[in-house]
Amino acid sequence: MSAVHCAPLTEGLLEGVLLVDPRSERIVEVNAAAARMAHSERGQMIGTNIRQWLPEPQDAVFWDEWQAGISQTLESHTSLRCADGALVRVHRRMGPIHPVDGQALVLVAMQDLDASEQDLRTLEVLLNELRAAFESAADGVLVCDLGGRIRAFNRAFAALWDLPQSLLAQPHDDALLAHMAACVADTAGYQARLHHLQLMPLLEAHDLIPLRTGRLLERISQPQLARGRPIGRVYIFRDITERTATEAKLRLAAEVFESSLDAIFITDAQRNILAYNPAAQRLAQLGPGDAQGQPVDALLQSAHNPLWAAERDRALEDRGYWECQLWLRREAQPSAPVWTSWTLLRDEHGHVLNTVVFAKDLSEKLQAQRRIEQLAYTDTLTGLPNRAMLGERVEHAIRLAQRSGTRFAVLFLDLDRFKSINDSLGHLFGDQVLVQVATRLQQCLRQTDTLARLGGDEFVAHLHDADERAAENVAQRMVDAVTQPVTIGEMSFTLSCSIGIALYPQDGTTLDDLIRCADTAMYQVKERGKGHFRFYQPQMNADLLARVQTDHALRDGLRRGEFELYYQPRMHLASGRVDGCEALIRWHRPGVGLVPPGAFIPIAEETGVIVALGDWVLNAALAQAARWIAQGRPLQVAINISALQFAQPRFVQNVAQALQRHGVAPRWLELELTESILIRDTEEAIGKLQALASLGVTLALDDFGTGFSSLAYLKRFALHRLKIDRTFVAATPEDQADAAIVAAIVQMGHALSMEVVAEGVERIEQLTYLRALGCDHCQGYWFAQPMPAASLEAFRDAAPGSDG
Repeated sequence: MSAVHCAPLTEGLLEGVLLVDPRSERIVEVNAAAARMAHSERGQMIGTNIRQWLPEPQDAVFWDEWQAGISQTLESHTSLRCADGALVRVHRRMGPIHPVDGQALVLVAMQDLDASEQDLRTLEVLLNELRAAFESAADGVLVCDLGGRIRAFNRAFAALWDLPQSLLAQPHDDALLAHMAACVADTAGYQARLHHLQLMPLLEAHDLIPLRTGRLLERISQPQLARGRPIGRVYIFRDITERTATEAKLRLAAEVFESSLDAIFITDAQRNILAYNPAAQRLAQLGPGDAQGQPVDALLQSAHNPLWAAERDRALEDRGYWECQLWLRREAQPSAPVWTSWTLLRDEHGHVLNTVVFAKDLSEKLQAQRRIEQLAYTDTLTGLPNRAMLGERVEHAIRLAQRSGTRFAVLFLDLDRFKSINDSLGHLFGDQVLVQVATRLQQCLRQTDTLARLGGDEFVAHLHDADERAAENVAQRMVDAVTQPVTIGEMSFTLSCSIGIALYPQDGTTLDDLIRCADTAMYQVKERGKGHFRFYQPQMNADLLARVQTDHALRDGLRRGEFELYYQPRMHLASGRVDGCEALIRWHRPGVGLVPPGAFIPIAEETGVIVALGDWVLNAALAQAARWIAQGRPLQVAINISALQFAQPRFVQNVAQALQRHGVAPRWLELELTESILIRDTEEAIGKLQALASLGVTLALDDFGTGFSSLAYLKRFALHRLKIDRTFVAATPEDQADAAIVAAIVQMGHALSMEVVAEGVERIEQLTYLRALGCDHCQGYWFAQPMPAASLEAFRDAAPGSDG
């Protein structure tokens, strides 16, 4: 992205933005805000020196350091010299940016401090005026955010709700809201309505709130908007108790009474029903006058407290309100659970007039609670506890262990190669496998233990009061259970699992620590062949950290050019000449020295950086081959290809482009691949090998004999050479079995019209035997160790049959 392309991105910003070429210190782009800030025009600023506009010493030092090759950022207050010579105080940030298609630029962003301070003063005056109006309002005002947290309230609100001095001196959201709920006659209904308003931030609402003191508050709820979006809610409260007569209040209450979603019963002083609303008719399955005149207690019962009516009477007499969960009797259906709120109404002389009973149907709520608890604490697929329930049980186990000194274990289990089942047979089939595995694992545990599914194919088991021996026994049972054949429908197959074990308290004192340690141990199992278990060891974290650091250093090393290719000559036995070489990567790691490939290649393959590393090797080897061709001494270079690199969709195109880029004929490049790479996806491998062979690249099968060595596959692959693995050559010819294997590979390679290369030749006896077999090529320490390119050139000059 060039400076021209950056212009549309910066033009709409409120901050002033300059783009500067750090080499010339010239301004290359200016947005409108920066031009206004400098009292200048965009065209007048572009092309001028940045020091002209930012004259302070700290700015000069920044640009001096740029000229010295030091790239850094700077953020502080400074002065902007305007076109008329005036200085404006600004907050300035400067730092490099790297456009995709151009040289590095420096972005200078500025904010006018003088304007900001003036805006703050103006806002402060306005805020004081608003605060004065807010406090002098006759109505009580409460302002909350979208989450229901209190942001402000005025004196009238405090008076209406009779806030205690402690809440006025030190407001606390939970305490204030609890105080309000305690003042309301229908606490459950009041809180439900609040919850409903919070769920609908744009809703405007008008409510009447009866207090337990007998007063009635009018509440108007309005959304608080900013730029058209809700940011909170404003509640306006007004005491309408004394303003309206009893009849007016009853008429107003009648509207609430008729429209309420909750059942409402109104009784006389003796608790006989005078009226009930439509919601009560529906809930109790009553006609309009069926229950009129009946005792309200005849409709209600308690499942556990036969003395509930007496308790209610005492509470109403003492406090004027009472709440309890009861059951509402119904003729045609089972009783319904209801939350009842009872309020006693008195006249001005204190005589009891009526009782109002609010009954909220809890049927759906209780069903939802049971469902929510099930969803919140269990895995929907297997029915096992989930992470939340596991956390609660382990927390309990930790508290118990702290008191009693007991121990317990956490096992982290992961199914091996389960992804291949999902990918090949589908997720529905994979889910059936997980359910069957979960059942087996559960059978390996005691009732006091917990098995949880974290997700995917990962399970965690908490073993109550278990030491190392108990954990080992359970882990082995789990491994054995998982490896039993799985049959789903007409398909049978075998699974395995890897398990990591962490012990409390030595490996961790929290669930997160224990799972992390068990997970680390499990991955150690994965790296060592899968299908068994392992206890966590502290060194594992150090190893993991070292691997992470090595991965980071590998990526940095590629950018910094820390890698070098060494070359091991390949000898043609018939002529004794060097007819090729194998390129082997070496890493000059700062602070460590020369690092052999065995120390970093496995990490590169695990993290995926092997693809970038392989591309570097390909291009570096071809660049060296091109130099040898230019010297008139061409030499074929062989490079090793990783499984991840070969699997890249554009691997063949990348090889072809690299050959073209370096001007090297394909016959001077040999690609070495292992059997495991080729049989991973045989049809795809055959297609890629044929395409590479069509290019003219030589293809070799490396480490032959150590993998699957399938002759059925071998004859289908477009290969030119077989490389006998050094493990067979090492004991040849003394070991008759190895010697026979080597002889068979040589004969088989020749029968398939392939050349044969023996690796790891270190003794004259090996060389003599291989020559007698008719082996075509050899390489190993008997001839030379891997060496830099210049040393290989000298070796070629000294080799028998050299053309140098």
